[in-house]
Amino acid sequence: MIDIRLSDNLELMNEIESNTVDLIYCDILYGTGRKFKDYQDLRPKREVIEKHYIPRIKEMHRILKDTGSIYLQMDTRINHWIRCILDDIFGYDNFLNEIIWDKGFRGTEQKTTYQKSHDHILYYKKHHLFWNDVFCDYADKKMSRYNKTDDEGKKYALIKRKRTDDSIYYGKCYPKNKGKKADDVIRDIKTFASTSNERLGYDTQKPKALIERIIKASSNEGDLVADFYGGSFTTAEVCKDLNRNFIGCDISEKAVSIGLERTKY
Repeated sequence: MIDIRLSDNLELMNEIESNTVDLIYCDILYGTGRKFKDYQDLRPKREVIEKHYIPRIKEMHRILKDTGSIYLQMDTRINHWIRCILDDIFGYDNFLNEIIWDKGFRGTEQKTTYQKSHDHILYYKKHHLFWNDVFCDYADKKMSRYNKTDDEGKKYALIKRKRTDDSIYYGKCYPKNKGKKADDVIRDIKTFASTSNERLGYDTQKPKALIERIIKASSNEGDLVADFYGGSFTTAEVCKDLNRNFIGCDISEKAVSIGLERTKY
Protein backbone atom coordinates (compact mmCIF):
# COMPACT_ATOMS: atom_id res chain seq x y z
CA MET A 1 0.00 0.00 0.00
CA ILE A 2 1.31 3.42 -1.00
CA ASP A 3 -0.98 6.22 0.22
CA ILE A 4 0.07 9.73 -0.89
CA ARG A 5 -2.17 12.67 0.04
CA LEU A 6 -2.42 16.34 -0.90
CA SER A 7 -3.00 17.49 2.66
CA ASP A 8 -1.77 19.48 5.62
CA ASN A 9 0.22 17.01 7.69
CA LEU A 10 -1.55 17.79 10.95
CA GLU A 11 -4.91 17.10 9.33
CA LEU A 12 -3.67 13.76 7.96
CA MET A 13 -2.19 12.70 11.29
CA ASN A 14 -5.48 13.49 13.02
CA GLU A 15 -7.11 10.85 10.78
CA ILE A 16 -4.61 8.08 11.66
CA GLU A 17 -5.44 5.67 14.48
CA SER A 18 -3.21 5.61 17.55
CA ASN A 19 -0.40 3.02 17.75
CA THR A 20 -0.51 2.01 14.07
CA VAL A 21 2.70 3.35 12.45
CA ASP A 22 6.00 1.44 12.69
CA LEU A 23 8.40 4.16 11.53
CA ILE A 24 8.29 7.90 10.88
CA TYR A 25 10.99 9.59 8.82
CA CYS A 26 10.61 13.27 7.95
CA ASP A 27 12.97 15.66 6.22
CA ILE A 28 11.32 18.54 8.04
CA LEU A 29 11.25 22.27 7.37
CA TYR A 30 14.68 23.59 8.40
CA GLY A 31 13.71 27.06 9.58
CA THR A 32 15.84 28.96 7.06
CA GLY A 33 13.17 31.56 6.39
CA ARG A 34 13.85 31.15 2.66
CA LYS A 35 11.37 31.01 -0.18
CA PHE A 36 12.52 27.98 -2.16
CA LYS A 37 11.33 27.32 -5.67
CA ASP A 38 9.01 24.59 -4.40
CA TYR A 39 8.02 25.74 -0.89
CA GLN A 40 8.22 28.47 1.76
CA ASP A 41 10.34 27.55 4.77
CA LEU A 42 9.56 28.53 8.36
CA ARG A 43 11.22 31.57 9.93
CA PRO A 44 14.12 30.72 12.30
CA LYS A 45 12.32 31.98 15.41
CA ARG A 46 11.84 29.73 18.42
CA GLU A 47 8.19 30.69 18.86
CA VAL A 48 7.50 29.92 15.17
CA ILE A 49 9.28 26.57 15.36
CA GLU A 50 7.52 25.52 18.57
CA LYS A 51 4.08 26.61 17.33
CA HIS A 52 4.52 24.52 14.19
CA TYR A 53 6.25 21.43 15.57
CA ILE A 54 4.86 20.80 19.06
CA PRO A 55 1.34 19.76 17.93
CA ARG A 56 2.76 17.75 15.01
CA ILE A 57 5.33 15.85 17.08
CA LYS A 58 2.64 15.10 19.68
CA GLU A 59 0.58 13.51 16.92
CA MET A 60 3.61 11.57 15.65
CA HIS A 61 4.08 10.16 19.15
CA ARG A 62 0.40 9.19 19.36
CA ILE A 63 0.26 7.29 16.06
CA LEU A 64 3.54 5.38 16.54
CA LYS A 65 3.40 1.82 17.84
CA ASP A 66 5.14 1.14 21.15
CA THR A 67 7.93 -0.47 19.11
CA GLY A 68 8.00 2.45 16.65
CA SER A 69 10.85 4.85 15.89
CA ILE A 70 11.03 8.42 14.64
CA TYR A 71 13.79 10.10 12.61
CA LEU A 72 13.61 13.86 12.01
CA GLN A 73 16.18 15.43 9.67
CA MET A 74 17.25 19.09 9.83
CA ASP A 75 20.33 21.31 9.97
CA THR A 76 21.98 23.32 12.75
CA ARG A 77 19.48 26.21 12.71
CA ILE A 78 16.80 24.41 14.72
CA ASN A 79 18.19 21.04 15.84
CA HIS A 80 18.62 22.26 19.44
CA TRP A 81 14.98 23.40 19.64
CA ILE A 82 13.67 20.20 18.03
CA ARG A 83 15.76 18.12 20.44
CA CYS A 84 14.09 19.86 23.38
CA ILE A 85 10.62 19.24 21.90
CA LEU A 86 11.40 15.56 21.30
CA ASP A 87 12.80 15.18 24.82
CA ASP A 88 9.61 16.66 26.27
CA ILE A 89 7.23 14.53 24.16
CA PHE A 90 9.12 11.24 23.66
CA GLY A 91 11.20 11.42 26.84
CA TYR A 92 14.91 12.01 27.26
CA ASP A 93 15.50 8.30 27.95
CA ASN A 94 14.06 7.39 24.55
CA PHE A 95 16.66 9.41 22.66
CA LEU A 96 18.88 6.98 20.71
CA ASN A 97 21.18 8.88 18.34
CA GLU A 98 21.99 12.21 16.83
CA ILE A 99 23.05 11.03 13.38
CA ILE A 100 25.29 13.29 11.33
CA TRP A 101 24.90 13.08 7.57
CA ASP A 102 28.20 14.29 6.12
CA LYS A 103 26.66 15.14 2.77
CA GLY A 104 29.71 16.85 1.30
CA PHE A 105 30.10 20.55 0.61
CA ARG A 106 28.32 21.98 -2.40
CA GLY A 107 27.38 25.59 -2.99
CA THR A 108 28.85 28.99 -2.26
CA GLU A 109 31.98 28.95 -0.12
CA GLN A 110 31.75 30.68 3.26
CA LYS A 111 34.24 33.53 3.67
CA THR A 112 34.25 33.87 7.44
CA THR A 113 33.12 30.47 8.80
CA TYR A 114 33.75 26.77 8.27
CA GLN A 115 31.96 25.30 5.28
CA LYS A 116 28.53 23.90 6.11
CA SER A 117 28.43 20.28 4.94
CA HIS A 118 26.22 18.23 7.28
CA ASP A 119 22.65 17.62 8.46
CA HIS A 120 21.40 16.32 11.80
CA ILE A 121 18.97 13.39 12.07
CA LEU A 122 17.43 12.97 15.53
CA TYR A 123 16.43 9.37 16.26
CA TYR A 124 14.07 8.38 19.11
CA LYS A 125 12.07 5.28 20.03
CA LYS A 126 8.59 5.45 21.50
CA HIS A 127 8.94 2.78 24.20
CA HIS A 128 10.53 -0.48 23.04
CA LEU A 129 13.44 -0.54 20.63
CA PHE A 130 13.13 -2.32 17.30
CA TRP A 131 16.38 -2.62 15.35
CA ASN A 132 17.93 -4.43 12.36
CA ASP A 133 21.70 -4.29 11.93
CA VAL A 134 22.69 -2.38 8.79
CA PHE A 135 26.07 -2.39 7.10
CA CYS A 136 27.99 -0.15 4.74
CA ASP A 137 31.05 -0.78 2.59
CA TYR A 138 34.48 -0.88 4.15
CA ALA A 139 36.77 2.03 3.35
CA ASP A 140 38.80 1.40 0.20
CA LYS A 141 42.05 1.21 2.13
CA LYS A 142 40.71 -1.74 4.15
CA MET A 143 39.27 -3.57 1.16
CA SER A 144 42.24 -3.02 -1.13
CA ARG A 145 44.03 -6.06 0.32
CA TYR A 146 41.19 -8.30 -0.93
CA ASN A 147 42.57 -8.04 -4.44
CA LYS A 148 42.33 -11.67 -5.56
CA THR A 149 39.33 -13.67 -6.79
CA ASP A 150 38.66 -17.37 -6.21
CA ASP A 151 36.90 -19.83 -8.52
CA GLU A 152 33.49 -18.74 -7.20
CA GLY A 153 34.18 -15.06 -7.88
CA LYS A 154 34.65 -14.15 -4.20
CA LYS A 155 37.31 -11.59 -3.27
CA TYR A 156 40.08 -12.67 -0.92
CA ALA A 157 43.58 -11.75 0.27
CA LEU A 158 46.65 -13.93 0.71
CA ILE A 159 47.69 -13.50 4.31
CA LYS A 160 50.97 -14.67 5.79
CA ARG A 161 50.35 -17.46 8.31
CA LYS A 162 52.48 -19.57 10.62
CA ARG A 163 52.03 -23.34 11.04
CA THR A 164 52.56 -25.20 14.31
CA ASP A 165 55.97 -26.36 13.03
CA ASP A 166 56.97 -22.69 12.59
CA SER A 167 56.93 -22.93 8.78
CA ILE A 168 55.29 -20.08 6.86
CA TYR A 169 52.55 -20.29 4.24
CA TYR A 170 50.06 -17.89 2.64
CA GLY A 171 46.39 -18.65 3.25
CA LYS A 172 43.20 -17.21 1.83
CA CYS A 173 41.44 -14.59 3.93
CA TYR A 174 37.90 -13.42 3.10
CA PRO A 175 36.02 -10.37 4.46
CA LYS A 176 34.38 -11.49 7.69
CA ASN A 177 30.88 -10.06 7.29
CA LYS A 178 28.55 -8.01 5.13
CA GLY A 179 30.63 -4.87 5.61
CA LYS A 180 31.22 -2.26 8.28
CA LYS A 181 28.38 -1.85 10.74
CA ALA A 182 26.86 1.57 10.11
CA ASP A 183 27.64 4.23 12.71
CA ASP A 184 26.09 7.59 13.58
CA VAL A 185 28.18 9.57 11.11
CA ILE A 186 27.12 8.81 7.53
CA ARG A 187 30.08 9.58 5.29
CA ASP A 188 29.58 7.16 2.41
CA ILE A 189 26.40 8.74 1.01
CA LYS A 190 26.75 12.20 -0.51
CA THR A 191 24.31 14.77 -1.81
CA PHE A 192 23.61 14.73 -5.52
CA ALA A 193 26.04 15.89 -8.15
CA SER A 194 24.48 18.27 -10.65
CA THR A 195 24.58 15.47 -13.24
CA SER A 196 22.96 12.76 -11.07
CA ASN A 197 20.25 10.73 -12.81
CA GLU A 198 18.38 10.61 -9.49
CA ARG A 199 17.67 14.35 -9.53
CA LEU A 200 14.04 15.24 -10.17
CA GLY A 201 14.32 19.01 -10.07
CA TYR A 202 12.69 19.30 -6.61
CA ASP A 203 14.40 21.55 -4.05
CA THR A 204 16.26 19.76 -1.21
CA GLN A 205 15.63 16.24 -2.57
CA LYS A 206 17.48 13.58 -0.55
CA PRO A 207 19.28 10.47 -1.93
CA LYS A 208 17.44 7.14 -1.88
CA ALA A 209 20.46 5.45 -0.26
CA LEU A 210 20.14 7.66 2.82
CA ILE A 211 16.48 6.79 3.36
CA GLU A 212 17.11 3.11 2.56
CA ARG A 213 19.56 2.85 5.46
CA ILE A 214 17.01 4.23 7.92
CA ILE A 215 14.11 2.13 6.67
CA LYS A 216 16.16 -1.09 6.70
CA ALA A 217 17.37 -0.41 10.26
CA SER A 218 14.00 0.43 11.80
CA SER A 219 11.34 -1.55 9.92
CA ASN A 220 10.58 -4.91 8.33
CA GLU A 221 8.78 -5.83 5.13
CA GLY A 222 5.06 -5.15 5.43
CA ASP A 223 5.51 -2.47 8.12
CA LEU A 224 3.88 0.96 7.82
CA VAL A 225 6.25 3.90 7.27
CA ALA A 226 5.08 7.53 7.35
CA ASP A 227 6.56 10.77 6.00
CA PHE A 228 4.55 13.92 6.67
CA TYR A 229 6.87 16.30 4.81
CA GLY A 230 6.80 14.35 1.56
CA GLY A 231 8.66 16.77 -0.72
CA SER A 232 9.94 14.68 -3.62
CA PHE A 233 8.57 11.54 -1.87
CA THR A 234 11.86 9.66 -1.84
CA THR A 235 10.57 7.84 1.25
CA ALA A 236 7.55 6.58 -0.67
CA GLU A 237 9.65 5.23 -3.54
CA VAL A 238 12.07 3.50 -1.16
CA CYS A 239 9.12 1.92 0.67
CA LYS A 240 7.84 0.59 -2.64
CA ASP A 241 11.29 -0.83 -3.45
CA LEU A 242 11.67 -2.44 0.00
CA ASN A 243 8.12 -3.82 0.30
CA ARG A 244 6.99 -1.48 3.06
CA ASN A 245 3.60 0.19 3.29
CA PHE A 246 3.63 3.99 3.14
CA ILE A 247 1.44 6.89 4.12
CA GLY A 248 2.43 10.52 3.68
CA CYS A 249 1.50 13.93 2.42
CA ASP A 250 2.54 17.34 1.21
CA ILE A 251 0.67 20.61 0.69
CA SER A 252 2.29 21.06 -2.74
CA GLU A 253 0.48 19.73 -5.81
CA LYS A 254 3.86 19.44 -7.56
CA ALA A 255 5.25 17.30 -4.74
CA VAL A 256 2.25 14.98 -4.74
CA SER A 257 2.41 14.67 -8.53
CA ILE A 258 6.10 13.67 -8.28
CA GLY A 259 5.30 11.15 -5.54
CA LEU A 260 2.51 9.51 -7.51
CA GLU A 261 4.74 9.27 -10.58
CA ARG A 262 7.62 7.73 -8.59
CA THR A 263 5.44 5.04 -7.04
CA LYS A 264 3.10 4.08 -9.86
CA TYR A 265 2.96 0.41 -10.80
